[in-house]
Amino acid sequence: MNPQEASLCCGPTDDSLDAELFKALGEPTRLKLLSCLAKCGRACSVTELAECSEVDMSVVSRHLGVLEKSGVLTATKEGRTVFYSVRYKHLTESFRAIAKAFEACRPKRSKRGTPEKSS
Repeated sequence: MNPQEASLCCGPTDDSLDAELFKALGEPTRLKLLSCLAKCGRACSVTELAECSEVDMSVVSRHLGVLEKSGVLTATKEGRTVFYSVRYKHLTESFRAIAKAFEACRPKRSKRGTPEKSS
């Protein structure tokens, strides 16, 4: 199958590739904040997370909002303080679905290690 033919067919790869998720994870400061939050293993406030970053607290808040909108984080408001936590199950299920879809696309190999020709 050539790329043009492949682009016309739909499959699990198309369904699992979420542009919002990749956009959210494609920014170094957001990745650092996500990593910090994941390693903490608990919900953290914007103030706490700002300590993980070298940017202003308002910028941290905006980044956390992008991560929440993409489904990576969940936000809980207690009084005037917003706490963010990682949506571990959603994130791992998304990554597993992507990996499974790409694995299904991988060409089968012959015994000699070369891609098998389709008939």
